[in-house]
Formats: sequence, C-alpha cells, structure tokens
Amino acid sequence: MSPTHPEPVVVWSREPQDREGTPLVVMLHGYGSHEHDLFGLVPSLPEEFTYASLRAPVPMGHGGYTWFDLDPERLAYSSAAARDAVEDLWSWIASVKDQHTSVTLLGFSMGMAMATSLLRARPEEFAAVVGLSGFAVDPGESSEMQDWFDDAALAARRVPFFWGRDQDDPIIPEEHIDYTHRWANSSVELTKVLYAGAGHGVVPQEIAHVGEFLTYMVLRSRRSAGRA
Repeated sequence: MSPTHPEPVVVWSREPQDREGTPLVVMLHGYGSHEHDLFGLVPSLPEEFTYASLRAPVPMGHGGYTWFDLDPERLAYSSAAARDAVEDLWSWIASVKDQHTSVTLLGFSMGMAMATSLLRARPEEFAAVVGLSGFAVDPGESSEMQDWFDDAALAARRVPFFWGRDQDDPIIPEEHIDYTHRWANSSVELTKVLYAGAGHGVVPQEIAHVGEFLTYMVLRSRRSAGRA
C-alpha cells in the first residue's frame, strides 16, 4: 500500500491457517460505510469461500469511510484519485492472492465502482465480479483512464459479472446506469437482475442469487476446469 493509504483494516471469515487453497471473495463497501457492513452477508453466502471485507482508506467521521473523495450529490470524483485508490487495493490483493485458488470481487455502490475498475485494469486476475446497487466508472475524456482500462482484453475473457439493483434506486444517477449498461453488455458475461423495493440496498432474494452466482460461476467452473 502507499504511504497515504496504509495497510487496510480487513475482517476475515477464516483464520490464517484455514485460508490456503480456498477461493477468495474481496468485499468492498459503499461510500460512508465500513468493513463490517457487507460482512453481514457472509452467513448467507457459500461456505466454500474465504471472505475478506476491507475498510476503505479515507475516514469521513462518524465511523464511516470512503475509497476516495466523492461529491455524493452528483457522484463526481477525480479520475486520478479513483485510479490511485484502485491501484492501492490491487497492491493488497496481490499480497494475498497466491494462497487462494481464485479471487472474486464483491462491491456495493461505490464499492462496485472500485470492483469494476479493478476488473478493467487487470481482467486476467479475477474469476468473477458481483456489483450491487452501483456503477462502473466512465473514463470520459480522460486519456489516462482510457489507457488504464483494458476493456478489449476484458471483452475477450468475458469474465462473469452479476449486477443487482433496483430500477428505482434513488442514489445512482441515470447517466451512470446508462453507461454501466453499455459497458457491461460489451465487456463481460452479464447476469443482471432487478429487485423492486430494494432502493439503494440489498434484499434477501438478491443475496440468494449472489450465492447461486458464486456457486455456479466460480466453484463449478473451477471444478469443470480441473476435470478438463
């Protein structure tokens, strides 16, 4: 990690001696939240995985954190700050990934922006990605971001991607959703499910679907590859 982003606080589902040889799911919380938020989903997800829920590096007060500075009204942010945060996250994942059979990312809201950005920067590193009530970063006119994202390589790999959201999510602007639709349809193996009444949150049916996605797209895919 960088001097400005020290080693993250992580909540693990397994003790260190029990993690070797398991598939890893890295959980990335939303804006203003903390590492214990998504960790509450773990009892409802497949037990074969090791789950690691990270705290974002930038404190906001009142026990909340953010991955990088963000205008919550417009979801405006600095592309450079977002890239630095994602690269710091990758540094931590790179330090632990070799003891696991695969790495999957699971991000909520701003955490989904982090997860999809990391997938686009290093598409060969991830078995699957789960995005909940969030969006993918639009590089816009930023040549730096366009060069950093390797969507062509990602499209060739068609990494499985689960996107769950409420059609009437009051937080994520429509233009962010429209861009994310275009990006996902051209770049990943998309499973998209709408959950009426979820708002900007996660509902039990969605958690069950995430569990099924992890089982079929990661666990069964790995077993099939092992038999090939």
